[in-house]
Amino acid sequence: MTELHELTALEQWRLLQRGEVGVRELTDHYLERIDAHGDAVGAFVTVTPERARRRAEEVESSVPRTAPLWGLPHADKDLVRTAGVRTTFGSRLFEHFVPEESDALAVQLDEAGAVSLGKTTTPEFGMPSYTESRVAPPTRTPWDTTRGAGGSSGGAAAAVAAGLLPFATGSDGGGSIRIPAAACGLVGLKPSRGLVPAGSGLGAPAGLPVAGTIGRTVEDAAFLLDGIIAKDGDRIRFDHTLRAPAPDDGLFLGAAVRGEGRYQIGVLTDSPWRHDYDIAVDPEATAALDVAVTALDALGHGLEDLSLEPSPDYSAAFRVIWQAGASLIPATTEEELDLLEPLTRWLVLRGRELPASSLVWAIASLSEFEASVIRQFSAYDAILTPTLAMTPRPLGWYDQEDGEHNFAQQVQYTPFTSFVNASGLPAITLPVHWTDDGLPMGAQLIGRPGGEATLLAIGRQLERRLDWTPRRPPVW
Repeated sequence: MTELHELTALEQWRLLQRGEVGVRELTDHYLERIDAHGDAVGAFVTVTPERARRRAEEVESSVPRTAPLWGLPHADKDLVRTAGVRTTFGSRLFEHFVPEESDALAVQLDEAGAVSLGKTTTPEFGMPSYTESRVAPPTRTPWDTTRGAGGSSGGAAAAVAAGLLPFATGSDGGGSIRIPAAACGLVGLKPSRGLVPAGSGLGAPAGLPVAGTIGRTVEDAAFLLDGIIAKDGDRIRFDHTLRAPAPDDGLFLGAAVRGEGRYQIGVLTDSPWRHDYDIAVDPEATAALDVAVTALDALGHGLEDLSLEPSPDYSAAFRVIWQAGASLIPATTEEELDLLEPLTRWLVLRGRELPASSLVWAIASLSEFEASVIRQFSAYDAILTPTLAMTPRPLGWYDQEDGEHNFAQQVQYTPFTSFVNASGLPAITLPVHWTDDGLPMGAQLIGRPGGEATLLAIGRQLERRLDWTPRRPPVW
């Protein structure tokens, strides 16, 4: 007999809508899964069972079934403040912090009728691309628990991959959804800058971080995306005048369900990091790209190789933004700085040394880079790259003391993700390949501004052809 967690999120929602499964029943099912398997992958830093059960009963009694995510369990990434729930930001500095107010994304998920089960693990302040902090055990990919789940939405991805959640939200400022989704054999969707009001990126330097979704299927990633986009009727409730183009043909779920169209796709194995770092794409990553190219060709899409124009300022500009963002971390005394992990402390101190002119230069440089990339990609409906350049990294692989070396390691593992954030473009990672050792490897599709529907359509076509959804990790 099929268990509830083996169904897709969309299938679970349909059972809830028909009354064949109750919200409390589904909530209890996932809480039991977390209790049985959560420690194996380190997906949660905080679980809130009693609060979740009360919320489930509230949804059943008081929330209209028309709410887009009615009754479905989820969890908040531990960078998102949730009123009354411990929110550590992955740091000992906030190990016992309980906020009085919720961030916009948590509020939107409540309005959509979802049921939060707790907080998923994240690295300290979401800065690294791996999830190994000092306030929680390391987060592991369910496919091989000696290896990390990636980051910074590592806990969210590990939870979905291990069947502890039907889907999950995350944030992505340099690949933080796509990296762990790829390491955990999942679909991870980073929207265009400005599309999701509760995580638009428009309040951050260079507009890098946005809210997005993680699911086992393309449909589930689209379904959750629709749920976190606040709307008044059919109109997206934008908070800024600068925004991503809105779809004109209904919900993103429709594009994922239909999976229609033939498109022109550029194939890219180049990275703007090559100017300053030695970037090598491992055979396992090349194999994933080859699988995607073969499948897309068989589906009738046009494919053409391309390379990026030289971007000599990209590396330096991105580093400045990364360090400047860390400068705002509220550690001022020596005692507070000592609570930070070495990498974070290095970032904070380097960021505070930067003159204002460096930050202004970096923002302007990345704006020029954005315009250049959009122009270079304009002849294509989507761009295909490997998601990662290596297999999921062993736990402890990253240098925890030398900030420069750590940064280089992150660049070499993830050379294809951050430039998408700098460009403000949508992107999706798809689990197209597994190595001989059973490790998942992803391929990334990058879209035009506001091109989420096209990415979902192509992703659904690949999903049908490659049929990755029946695969289950050892921790399941």
